[in-house]
Amino acid sequence: MRLFDSQASPFCRKVRVLLLETGQADDVEIVPAIGNVLECERMPLAENPLGKIPTLARDEGPALYDSRVICRFLDARAQARLYPETRLWDVLTLEATADGIMDAAVLMVYEGRCRPEAIRSADWVEGQWAKVDRALDAVNARWVSHLGGRLSMAQIAMGCAMGYLDFRHGDRDWRRGRDALAAWEAGFAERPSMQATRPV
Repeated sequence: MRLFDSQASPFCRKVRVLLLETGQADDVEIVPAIGNVLECERMPLAENPLGKIPTLARDEGPALYDSRVICRFLDARAQARLYPETRLWDVLTLEATADGIMDAAVLMVYEGRCRPEAIRSADWVEGQWAKVDRALDAVNARWVSHLGGRLSMAQIAMGCAMGYLDFRHGDRDWRRGRDALAAWEAGFAERPSMQATRPV
């Protein structure tokens, strides 16, 4: 199998962490795919008509995308139970929350990188950050206890989301006022899989 991947993408990082945690890293070739909607020449257009990453090209069958689909497939392949039936809806909701944080944080980067300076919108960027703020507040207030226990995809996704905030938006100090979530993240970030996939 081949994983079309960018080291900076938090969505790709989710998949790479899962591969390490489930012992499947040697089964997948990492193929660098760098670009965006305006510069898509190096993106996996033949495998994924949306031209997005991560995209997993399988040996049999069509390629899989997006990160949630790929993670469910790889979890089932390894029978790792990162989506436990007894907590499935909580895990899926937390993964969706983490993905929403990552979506908003990536769009903030794209606003500065892809849009000409004359038409960039500071209000739009702050609107994206407001989504991040609300989501982090909700996780800190209601969901931190769901991030404990046996490893799940909720933990991986949330760890990657907060790692991306540090990587691209560290000046916004997402930890302020969120002591419970910050403490959880500090411990989770020490996992070898998280250390091995830190964006540079």
